Amino acid sequence: MSFLDTMFHRLCKAAGEPVLQEIHGPKVVSANGDRLLASIQGAREFLHKAGVRKGDRCALLAPNGIRWVALDLAMMAEGSIAVPLYARQAPGELVAMMKDCAPAMICCGDAQLRDAVAAQWAGAPRICLFEEVFAAPASLATAEAPRQLADGDPVTIIYTSGTSGEPKGVVLNAGNVRFMLGCTNGRLDQLMGPRAVPDRVFHYLPFCFAGSWILLLTCLSRSSILALSTDLSKLPDEIALAAPNYFLNVPTLLERMRARIEEQVQQRGGLAKKLFVNGRAAWFRLREQQAQPRDPLWLSLAHAFVFRKIRQRLGPQLRALICGSAPLALETQLFYFMLGLPVLQVYGLTETTAICTLDDPKRVEPGFVGPAIPGIEMKLGENDEILVRGPNVFPKYWNRPEATAKALEGGWFHTGDQGELDAAGNWRISGRLKDLIILKSGHNVAPEPLEDALLRSLAGAQQVMLVGDNRGYLAAVISGDVSRERVIAAIGELNAGLPHYKQVRSFHAAPDLFTIENGLLAANGKLKRAMIAEQLHDVIEGLYRSSQA
Repeated sequence: MSFLDTMFHRLCKAAGEPVLQEIHGPKVVSANGDRLLASIQGAREFLHKAGVRKGDRCALLAPNGIRWVALDLAMMAEGSIAVPLYARQAPGELVAMMKDCAPAMICCGDAQLRDAVAAQWAGAPRICLFEEVFAAPASLATAEAPRQLADGDPVTIIYTSGTSGEPKGVVLNAGNVRFMLGCTNGRLDQLMGPRAVPDRVFHYLPFCFAGSWILLLTCLSRSSILALSTDLSKLPDEIALAAPNYFLNVPTLLERMRARIEEQVQQRGGLAKKLFVNGRAAWFRLREQQAQPRDPLWLSLAHAFVFRKIRQRLGPQLRALICGSAPLALETQLFYFMLGLPVLQVYGLTETTAICTLDDPKRVEPGFVGPAIPGIEMKLGENDEILVRGPNVFPKYWNRPEATAKALEGGWFHTGDQGELDAAGNWRISGRLKDLIILKSGHNVAPEPLEDALLRSLAGAQQVMLVGDNRGYLAAVISGDVSRERVIAAIGELNAGLPHYKQVRSFHAAPDLFTIENGLLAANGKLKRAMIAEQLHDVIEGLYRSSQA
């Protein structure tokens, strides 16, 4: 049975029960199993009439929603290859990726995005709106089983940026997904235990990210209700309304939540503040086995009168928070543990069907990302690079045989990440071999194209280096003879044509150059990024502190 068969069977069993929800302010729009199956069938009929055939690529360009899910499943059920794209990406970048995969059809969530794509691509294939796809009412009486998929059949192409800045399409096949859903369901069964009611899950990350998409498919394949955010500015209210048992996060949100809690405690003052501050200090000292005589008392009082209330406000039904896409600060992970809410970490890449490691809910080691998932192998290669082999590893990059051969050299996927392994089998991610910047939001940014563009627009500048790995946004270090006013103007022009996560938000202008002589430039002219970051550590820290002040 394919993963699609499993999902369709589960939707049939949940015919009159909610499986998906969209949160719109105080209003919740639900889709039960029957409604979702009917929407999938309607989309399948539209695709069939439009001439989409097995193996055709279909671009899916819209924010998360019930219709997004129905169309994605319809594409796969018809045997076509879904190509989900980030709706907030710059139109020019979207067009470049779509030209690469040559879709038979582009499905857009709104007319504005459709028009922006059409303006950038004169020879674009048919671009249809969701309203067209779902215009004709569908009936379950005409519902068909999904086409049979062999493990080797491709089901999606998810684009990810490489260090060169040129996006690569990661092909994932039915076997990759089937294997991964078995792993994720197993871990969630461990977390939730025997249950007579569906899991309640909240979700705010775009489905065009591999990890986000795998969570979606996992929820559809098990007894759960997945509530979708529609307004990131109202996340606290949406989370409260969804009342989830767990949800997937990027570090940025968890750190913002922590900062907001600490700020509220400071503003409240009085006894609550004293108990929180002393209880927190006691908890961390006890963890480090450096307890002072009064620490057990402070911790007991803090749990009784402060920590427990904060934990309840975060969500009375929360079993755990799940975090991936970028490293989470150890102090932040421990903060939630202190409140009685475990944070389970996940590590993986699009090329590994989103996941390589998953924390075991019963044996979480803070600061690590858990053990390798059962059924795959992980080892350290040259320079402590993490290598992965198993049924979760992608078969190829779309139309890039040389890049595929390099990534899969020797039968192992070369992740570009450096790691270490403890005696219990838990992995820690210690660094990156590649220059790719991974923001705390989970967005990947190749720095070289942006650096080159900024350098070209700044006469007198000699080098530009972007920083921002595991940060909330990008900042630039610029060497040479440039004035602050000209830098501000150049960055403004650059940002105007970029999506939000690629925009440069802060900078430092340094008159001193990076040279071979001072050890900051390699013989081939490339920046020694790690050494520059180390030498300018205080400067870079100041860029982020000043922005937060």
